[in-house]
Amino acid sequence: MTAWNPWHGCHKISPGCMHCYVYRRDESVGRDASEVYKTGSFDLPTRKSRAGEYKLPLGSEVFTCGTSDFFLDEADAWRAEAWALIKSRPDCRFLIITKRIHRFECALPSGFPNGFEHLSIGCTCEDQQRADERLPIFARLPIARKLIICEPLLAPIDLRAHLSQDIAQVVVGGESGSGARECRYEWVLNLREQCLDAGVSFYFKQTGANFVRDGKRYRIPRNQQTRQARKAG
Repeated sequence: MTAWNPWHGCHKISPGCMHCYVYRRDESVGRDASEVYKTGSFDLPTRKSRAGEYKLPLGSEVFTCGTSDFFLDEADAWRAEAWALIKSRPDCRFLIITKRIHRFECALPSGFPNGFEHLSIGCTCEDQQRADERLPIFARLPIARKLIICEPLLAPIDLRAHLSQDIAQVVVGGESGSGARECRYEWVLNLREQCLDAGVSFYFKQTGANFVRDGKRYRIPRNQQTRQARKAG
């Protein structure tokens, strides 16, 4: 998947933000991740090579705004143009993951969702409180493809009231980094059972760094977390 970050920088708004990977990375190079700015890659979807070919090839999967939040208030002035860039490339598939689903309708393009069938929106909920706050808003929005992102999963979550057929997939993962909070395998299995009962696709993406299974705690290096999740079956 190709990354497209039209702007960079964000502000922490909920428990899932505590050990944000963007803050860790920026701190490691002496940068303040709370400073929001438009990047030099803003127009990446429409950039072309000297040969006249798109630099994002036909059929690209594009993870959008992974170093910020697409619905951040500081980006309101830029979002209409970003929407237009997404709409201009229906030959690609764009993914936006947000903790600010309550701001989804700010600067929304006229006629939405027409022309945005190639866009997936993932609404994050790391615990029950965030699920109960965000998912009722998510349910009423006119989005072609909806994902629920329980990452980092910080507590058991009951999603049964929210698993309608509008939800394409539930994605689950633990927290990474040296201070990672625990992710327990029984929480993952419970979410999987909820998805099976509702007929919704389930994806255990990665274990996180602090994974507890059958009463045993595992400290899992970053490069093994996805592999270990796959091994769980």
